[in-house]
Amino acid sequence: MKVVRKFPRKIRQIEHTWIPMPDGVRLAAKIWLPAGAEKEPVPAIFEYIPYRKRDLTRVRDAQTHPYLAGHGYACVRVDLRGSGESEGILVDQYRQQELDDGVAVIRWLAEQPWCDGRVGMMGISWGGFNSLQVASQRPPELKAIVTACSTDDLYLDNMHYMGGCLLTDNLSEATTMFSVNTCPPDPDLVGDRWREMWLERLKKSGLWLEIWLRHQRRDDYWEHGSVSDDYAAIQCPVMAVGGWADGYTNAIFRLLEHLQVSRLGLIGPWGHRYPHRGSPGPAIGFLQEMLRWWDYWLKDRETGIMDEPLLRAWMLDSVPPTTRYDYRPGRWVAEPVWPPRQPRWRTLYLAPDRLTSSRDKARGSDSEQSIQSPLSVGLFAGKWCSYTAAPDLPHDQREEDGGALVYESAPLQETMEILGAPAVELEMAADQPVAMVAARLSDVAPDGKATRVTYGLLNLTHRNGHDRPEPLESGKSYRVRVELNYIAQRFPPGHRIRLSLSTSYWALAWPPPRPVRLQIFTRNSALRLPVREPRPEDTRVVFEPAQGAAPPEVIQREPAHHNWWVHRDLAGDESVLEVIKDEGTFYFPELDWEVGDATWNWYTYRGDDFNSPQGETRTRRHFRRGDWWVRTTTRTVLTADATHFHIHAELDAYEGEMRVFSENWSRTIPRDLV
Repeated sequence: MKVVRKFPRKIRQIEHTWIPMPDGVRLAAKIWLPAGAEKEPVPAIFEYIPYRKRDLTRVRDAQTHPYLAGHGYACVRVDLRGSGESEGILVDQYRQQELDDGVAVIRWLAEQPWCDGRVGMMGISWGGFNSLQVASQRPPELKAIVTACSTDDLYLDNMHYMGGCLLTDNLSEATTMFSVNTCPPDPDLVGDRWREMWLERLKKSGLWLEIWLRHQRRDDYWEHGSVSDDYAAIQCPVMAVGGWADGYTNAIFRLLEHLQVSRLGLIGPWGHRYPHRGSPGPAIGFLQEMLRWWDYWLKDRETGIMDEPLLRAWMLDSVPPTTRYDYRPGRWVAEPVWPPRQPRWRTLYLAPDRLTSSRDKARGSDSEQSIQSPLSVGLFAGKWCSYTAAPDLPHDQREEDGGALVYESAPLQETMEILGAPAVELEMAADQPVAMVAARLSDVAPDGKATRVTYGLLNLTHRNGHDRPEPLESGKSYRVRVELNYIAQRFPPGHRIRLSLSTSYWALAWPPPRPVRLQIFTRNSALRLPVREPRPEDTRVVFEPAQGAAPPEVIQREPAHHNWWVHRDLAGDESVLEVIKDEGTFYFPELDWEVGDATWNWYTYRGDDFNSPQGETRTRRHFRRGDWWVRTTTRTVLTADATHFHIHAELDAYEGEMRVFSENWSRTIPRDLV
């Protein structure tokens, strides 16, 4: 990223100010103002998340908001109620109080002397979620949004459940918030009230993992905040952004299809990051793209942004499998409408061990195969959502395919490109009332290396809808459709397309209560691929190089360490996936503020015991200034038997060497056909 230090407008930074809410609670905000905005008001751009403007997102914020402010916008970064320096308590994600506060902040911004009354909202992840949700509340001052790495459906595409299967990201996200909610406000900003505010958070924020596990189907809890239930509620323009390595990309296609307002979609090769900081590369000049967007919708300037195709996406080239890429080769492609007016689907029919384009050949062979996967399938799956902070992408799929049914095409005679959501149509039967299927699509090179392209999960009790799971009847035949994640991928000549089916995918998703044997009736099963031909307009998609404002000085006092380990105890027949995300200790000289942040995860199973999978997470955070310092530790353990999930959680908080707070939780929650 090129660092830009001079902008058209000089910037005045307000490190901390209060925004009052209607109930008297005050939210903490940091503001970047263009010089002279009080005399010549400008539009405001608002970002609203719980991840602490003071420190945890300080570097990212400093690269983004001053850049936009230097081009004539009042940029405002607000901590959610109960986070950072904001007052109150944060008790869950996306509740109505959060949305009401967001609407109140927008109204407050529009009334400030430096704002001309027009407001835009932006955000990535949590901030992308609530940008959509606040837009659905229709505050009149909100004129446009940019939503990155977000979802329109809190159940369908989120870190909690996928295809009705419980994701282990549900545990890791709950652990993240368990730890973030224990952080104190900075005494330099809130004064002597810091201890009172901190202890209130420790006592009242609660155990979010319990909340999310009590809603294992798509019920009213998930419907709240899911804008997919009423797309028409959003009446301002939307730019939806994501990356193929992210977990939220599917929502972009639904937003493009169903929103009734001006909209654009942008998808690169990136993980869970803004595109100007995108990894795997190439990163792009996303701040310049946002300026084109904001100038058009907030300043009425003709920038050409709405002349761009509805969807700009990175077509991924074939690459060898590895768990981390610095760069994904490919090219930009353009779609003027979505879905395409004349979609082209290629159907490959399942036959034993192979995929064939001839239905007659598929039906002329044995039509029944069965699989009962070991729990080891999934150890090399990577993370549901790549944060590109660790080697968290899927490994060579040959590590996984020994426990799966594998169907493979003949070598391709010519290049094939796909853009969209592949789907697997299966006729199947199971010998248990609760079962799942994991479907993986891989690119197999001539040397045999297999790179996972995309995948999908389906809890088979959810075959008729995520709101009404029904147990399976042993031996009964069912027709199901497994939607794979959207993808853009080029398959070169000589490569093969592989479909792999397994009955478990641990540790990405929690396995069924008991081992399951699936029968696949291949004569009535098929893989459908959304084929796309290159177009001349693809070459017109061009982005400027990535730019950003100068980050603050940060001194790394203790090194960061990120890694994934697979431990196999062959004598005890136990396997452990260990994930380390240790940011070390870093120091902001301008604040005289030290932060330590580390998380560890272990996902364990023994042999073929489906009651043995266990997820354990631990976190440690500390904050220090001179002789003042506090630290918190958390530990969460999730296990399950055939009928219940079991949570054990611990929280300890220290002021100096003295423990000032401690609480333990023990919860048992029935399994709801999961």
